Amino acid sequence: MLSGAGISAESGIKTFRDYNGLWENYRIEDVASPEGFARNPKLVLDFYNARRRQLKEVEPNEAHKILAELENHFDVHIITQNVDDLHERGGSTKIIHLHGELRKARSSSDENEILDWEEDIIIGNLHSDGSQLRPHIVWFGEMVPEMDNAIKIASEADLFLVIGTSMQVYPAASVIRYAPRHCEIFVIDPNLENPNSFTKNENYIKSSATEGMKQLKEILIKKYT
Repeated sequence: MLSGAGISAESGIKTFRDYNGLWENYRIEDVASPEGFARNPKLVLDFYNARRRQLKEVEPNEAHKILAELENHFDVHIITQNVDDLHERGGSTKIIHLHGELRKARSSSDENEILDWEEDIIIGNLHSDGSQLRPHIVWFGEMVPEMDNAIKIASEADLFLVIGTSMQVYPAASVIRYAPRHCEIFVIDPNLENPNSFTKNENYIKSSATEGMKQLKEILIKKYT
């Protein structure tokens, strides 16, 4: 399944694209690009420090927990665009973070040198290779290291769920194209434009993540178990 900001929004995490969302007071190129980090690393670190601190104030919601419960019936793999850890805390065990993780930091000179990190990252926090630590976030213009793993999972799916994502952020939105022809696709989102381009009308649940997952859990267990 592919999840986006909509599932985390119900836990109180601001999304990027909604009105009064995270981008309201920042330019994308200033806080989510390698060039922005080079120009003003403190601004970028402060932006993600605030988001990391917010994780301590929010909890997984019912949609996260239902996804974890489905592991009792299905081999559930989650491909998420979200950088929070709410899927993990909700109980899911097989998760790929396409866009990185807030609770990790990495070397600014080697993307493969990744550390667990709970507190603020400040100027002067160095990796053992001597480089300034930066958030373990995939910024605009950077490669998506987990994309190949996500494609492999999608290509082997019998069921594919899309939840809480606008399907406008690439390459993440292209993952669904790799689902096999026999794969049944379900979409949960209250606002998605043209959902029928991804799934049959009867498989589109026009709902919030939590309410949609309650409905979908019943459908999946009744139909496939």
